[in-house]
Amino acid sequence: MSQVRVRFAPSPTGFFHIGSARTALFNWLYARHTGGTFVLRIEDTDKERNTDEALRVLLDGMRWMGMDWDEGPEVGGASGPYFQSERQAVYDEYLLKLKDAGRTYEKDGAIWFKLEGERTTEYDDFRKAEVEKVKAAPVVIDDAVRGRVERAEEMDFVIVRKDGNPVFHLVNVVDDIAMGITHVIRGEDHLSNTSKHVELFKAFGVEPPVFAHIPLILKEVGSGKMSKRDKGALIEEYEQRGFLANAVRNYISLLGWNPKDEREKMDIAEIVELFDFPGINKGNSRFDEKKLSALNTEYLRELNIESYAFLARPILHTAGVISEEENEDYIQSVLTLCQSKARSLDELPDFCRYFFSDAYALDEKTGNKIAKKGDPKELLAEIVPVLDAVDFEADALQAALEAHAESKDVKVFAYFPALRYALSGKGGGPDLIPMLVVLGKQRVLARLQAFVG
Repeated sequence: MSQVRVRFAPSPTGFFHIGSARTALFNWLYARHTGGTFVLRIEDTDKERNTDEALRVLLDGMRWMGMDWDEGPEVGGASGPYFQSERQAVYDEYLLKLKDAGRTYEKDGAIWFKLEGERTTEYDDFRKAEVEKVKAAPVVIDDAVRGRVERAEEMDFVIVRKDGNPVFHLVNVVDDIAMGITHVIRGEDHLSNTSKHVELFKAFGVEPPVFAHIPLILKEVGSGKMSKRDKGALIEEYEQRGFLANAVRNYISLLGWNPKDEREKMDIAEIVELFDFPGINKGNSRFDEKKLSALNTEYLRELNIESYAFLARPILHTAGVISEEENEDYIQSVLTLCQSKARSLDELPDFCRYFFSDAYALDEKTGNKIAKKGDPKELLAEIVPVLDAVDFEADALQAALEAHAESKDVKVFAYFPALRYALSGKGGGPDLIPMLVVLGKQRVLARLQAFVG
């Protein structure tokens, strides 16, 4: 077993944001790549927001993405408890160490951490007051992603608020020490906190972990970091929309990491094998739902039809497309046609509704486009007797339609747009001849006769 110990320390708020999921995934991948330990630690000190329901969203989202944790809630471990709300005794113990070392003082009801260095009093324009500044030795951070970063803290900082609650900086460092965390993999926006954390590690006489600050995820349109309010930002949305967890995980792994061989679609074993800090980009990544959808389509196309139908059936049933009594063989025949075309499972109800119901709308734009090349009713009036006289088998249908087209001195494809439109109301979809076979002779002829009038 490797000595590597990493942690994901979210605050459960009822959402599992794609940025949090990426941080969790990079920690999980590094732990699995190195044979180390992945710790899940919950920052639940915000009693109003951190509910049991919010925690369930987080845990369910991580499990859906296949990220199991070696220590943490519902798993246990030797470094618990794994909820910050249950660790006050630990924080008190470490705070006493700082007090005994002369590294704390009280001011304005709060407890402050005292930096080491020469002190001067200066006027601060931002605060419009005299403040005490400290000329402390610069903190050098050899970040595994960003490279050498040098920062110097200039002022003491609060570590326990007036209400007695320890602040993020203190609990973060204390938990990392107490849990033996060796590598801290987190978002680049935390880099500004790291010098404070290193000062605290030094004050406790502990070597800081290896820091790896990963690039931000930018929202799809415009500039700025992706937030939970942005389109496509929540993991639970993809689960609800029928995206495959493997596809979402694969895509998120590529937000800030590159296997260096231009591949995009990789199974999880390959990603685990290749994942390491040198492959993490310094530049920010932009979220692109089209790329995620394209990757999801590739994964969907690889499923056997039984698995695809298993995932599709509840979505079609909820949308009112199929009933509980719908013939399973017919469902699988329809989905076999749709699997290679639909980009995601949530598109399926609209994509295949006409296979199950004669009550489908005719797309006006498609109808107008077809009408510019001739009256579709006249074209289809020619086709009805042709189809009526042939067995509904792919080769026979193709041969009969080609023979009729040749007799009219036109290409067979001249009939296809009108045929598809009359039978589905759409301008696109599965290949036409297989679509006719699956719909069946009776349904096809009835629809064409109703359309021709």
